[in-house]
Amino acid sequence: MLWNKKEVLLQLNRFVSWLAVTAGFMASSLAAADFDQQRFPDEKEWRVIVSPYVWAASLKGNASLAGFDTDVEVPFSDTFDHLDLAFMGNVEVTNGTWGAFIDLQHVKTSQGEELQSQQLDLGITMNTVEGGIYYRAYEAALGGETVFGQPRRLSVEPLIGVRWSQLKGTVEALGRKVEKQSDWWDPFVGLRVNIDLSDRWNLFTEADIGGFDVGSKFTVNAQSYLGYRTMMLGQPTILRAGYRVLYQDYETNDFTGNHFRWNVTQHGPVVGLSMQF
Repeated sequence: MLWNKKEVLLQLNRFVSWLAVTAGFMASSLAAADFDQQRFPDEKEWRVIVSPYVWAASLKGNASLAGFDTDVEVPFSDTFDHLDLAFMGNVEVTNGTWGAFIDLQHVKTSQGEELQSQQLDLGITMNTVEGGIYYRAYEAALGGETVFGQPRRLSVEPLIGVRWSQLKGTVEALGRKVEKQSDWWDPFVGLRVNIDLSDRWNLFTEADIGGFDVGSKFTVNAQSYLGYRTMMLGQPTILRAGYRVLYQDYETNDFTGNHFRWNVTQHGPVVGLSMQF
């Protein structure tokens, strides 16, 4: 049975909206580096910091797919209705002056719709790998010590990095299955500030810009977290909660051969932890 234009447009709009949900669940670099290397008297010793996290992002903006435009306004709660698999984590190595980090994100979703008694299955898989380096350019003592035995301090760290994004889309209907993918690179530069508010409490803030027409036309990222120092599994750990905002403006030819644009702001709370080894 043939689908009319109105029904096709409805399904494409649903597909684009679900693409927005998937991307919104993706990226959030939890910035493990604000751990401050507390517990080690030798600040030049290299350490590893592991940070699993979850970003509960809502999305607002507009997108174009397959020649159709749609508004994007998706609450985070919609994500769980179709989520198959998700993984988010950050790993960093640092000696207190220089550091490098890598952030990995994988989200897989699926959605089924019925159209004129025919089943339409939509699937989205999105992978993001972000890596970069930073340098502690400024540091000031704040007096006293943290519970990990290191002086309280304020530090300022410029950073530079690159983000790779890959999107895979699958549509299955009327016994046919079509699978396409697209990927792009976004360089970025930024600054992060770490402040020890007390012996246990810590405030970390980061902002960066990127894209520069290399991949996206422009991106802006801002995030801030309040952290609490404790011990977990015998390791110094910071439990954290905060908020993140990410704006992206990317456009290209999509996997249908038509114009694709992603002009969306993602925003929402972040929870996670940073454990030092």
